[in-house]
Amino acid sequence: MAARLRKRGQPGSVPQPDSVDQPAGLWKQWLQRAWQELHQLLQEPRYTLLVASCLCLAEVGITFWVIHRVAYTEIDWKAYMAQVEGFISGTYDYTQLRGDTGPLVYPAGFLYIFMGLYYATGRGTDIPMAQNIFAVLYLVTLVLVFLIYHQTSKVPPFVFFFMCCASYRVHSIFVLRLFNDPVAMALLFLSINLFLAQHWGWGCCCFSLAVSVKMNVLLFAPGLLFLLLTQFGFRGALPKLATCAALQVVLGLPFLLENPIGYLSRSFDLGRQFLFQWTVNWRFLPEAIFLHRAFHLALLAAHLGLLLLFALCRWHRTGESILSLLKDPSKRKVPPQPLTPNQIVSTLFTSNFIGICFSRSLHYQFYVWYFHTLPYLLWAMPASWLTNLRRLLVLGLIELSWNTYPSTSLSSAALHICHAVILLQLWLSPQALPKKVKSRRKRS
Repeated sequence: MAARLRKRGQPGSVPQPDSVDQPAGLWKQWLQRAWQELHQLLQEPRYTLLVASCLCLAEVGITFWVIHRVAYTEIDWKAYMAQVEGFISGTYDYTQLRGDTGPLVYPAGFLYIFMGLYYATGRGTDIPMAQNIFAVLYLVTLVLVFLIYHQTSKVPPFVFFFMCCASYRVHSIFVLRLFNDPVAMALLFLSINLFLAQHWGWGCCCFSLAVSVKMNVLLFAPGLLFLLLTQFGFRGALPKLATCAALQVVLGLPFLLENPIGYLSRSFDLGRQFLFQWTVNWRFLPEAIFLHRAFHLALLAAHLGLLLLFALCRWHRTGESILSLLKDPSKRKVPPQPLTPNQIVSTLFTSNFIGICFSRSLHYQFYVWYFHTLPYLLWAMPASWLTNLRRLLVLGLIELSWNTYPSTSLSSAALHICHAVILLQLWLSPQALPKKVKSRRKRS
């Protein structure tokens, strides 16, 4: 009788487990499903554009918050404007163009672009307007970078948070310092997008325009030369190289006619001496060694040697001699294959990174020379020994090194160690051979 009463729900009866656990089970299933979808969203490269859209919207607020909340710091803007004013007033002798911080040391494209900014900002006096223009430039740069990452489909989207919202130094370079480095890099990323779209002629034009703003873009040039030879051979690459050279001549023509030696020696001064007080990467060296020409030559030799090794052993994967790149692609033993997005991006980014590693000096604004390429260099190449946590640690240490002001021996050493880790990964990562090359090797 008592058992029957308990079954009918009388006092003292025990609730049925299914009726109590059902809502909790549904919540658990919903949470598990939500976590799985979020995990997939953050891990799968196919969601790059979706995550990028959200981050760009967030960056609109973050960037303009930085402009209105963090004080602007004058470093080179007034010098840029003074150099532009000299040009506008009719001074075409590059040796006579100067600013508060010294002589003009950038190619002619810099003058034309910053002349536009000069007029857009009330002859350089409207700093808030200049900051807003550079904020738009920053957002455009992000869009161009995300388009590159979308086409390569190698980097998990969660990494992009660290490339966007987490870098104080990069926001500062764009909207609080108004350097010319971001302008050059925006044009460089535009050129890479054109290369990925197989518009090599237009891409070379944009690449040359980027060089005309600041010649650090030449660090990408060895990689670009390799790609042009791979795609077109020597004779086919010549028109593209001629386009790059012709644009430099056209942009610099007023100054070349006035004082050609002065223009070339100032705008493309490869031997310019850097001040030890601003170095980010060599603080642990004595200043005498930092300034010594033998040290500079040793860095140049290491730079060129490593580029040659990568070209021979990592970039060139057809099994033929590297001299075969000089031939017309249709006459090579291995039939030509279209360059993949990852071949293009990997070659260009690696070429630039090697140059960064062996730079005679890195100043704080130079961070944008390779900042947006770091996620690709760290995540695109498979390496079991470098887990996601270790990659994030490398990324964080690099950011910390660039945010240490003034730089210290420890911060410079940490930066070199992180660079060495990335270089080692790039060298040790397996390189996929084209299918036809694989089959040919199997037959042999």
